[in-house]
Amino acid sequence: MPAPSILFVCLGNICRSPLAEGIYRHLTEAASEKPVIASAGIGGWHVGNPPDRRSIKVAAAKGIDLAHQRARQVRRDDFVDFDLVVAMDNSNLARLETMMPAEATARLHLFADLAFGTRQDVPDPYYGDLEDFEAVYSMLFSGCSAVVAKFE
Repeated sequence: MPAPSILFVCLGNICRSPLAEGIYRHLTEAASEKPVIASAGIGGWHVGNPPDRRSIKVAAAKGIDLAHQRARQVRRDDFVDFDLVVAMDNSNLARLETMMPAEATARLHLFADLAFGTRQDVPDPYYGDLEDFEAVYSMLFSGCSAVVAKFE
């Protein structure tokens, strides 16, 4: 069974979801069938911008290049185009639930619930420092590893 297509979603698509996209892509590089992987934001404030420089820096230190990614906003079609739409926190999940059209085929998940079976939010590091981004990277790496293992 091929791995499901997955859209990672956070508030602005510059911190958490681009990290999750990059990590998941990195972890599935060796897969014979590459899953479709993307990220998006609930809001459109950063559309077209690269990820936050701190996300880029933390990922680059681990050999993951995020610099080519550009922020985009969640679209109605995402709920049909992807198998899984994965929210970084409960607030994002609640917004996605209100945005989800009747014809949606995607399954909505909270990241930590899908990865670890918990209702924990992935904290938004935007107003923090590099250590906060490193902590989020670690959480996302562990979680993405768990998700990849589920579909192997």
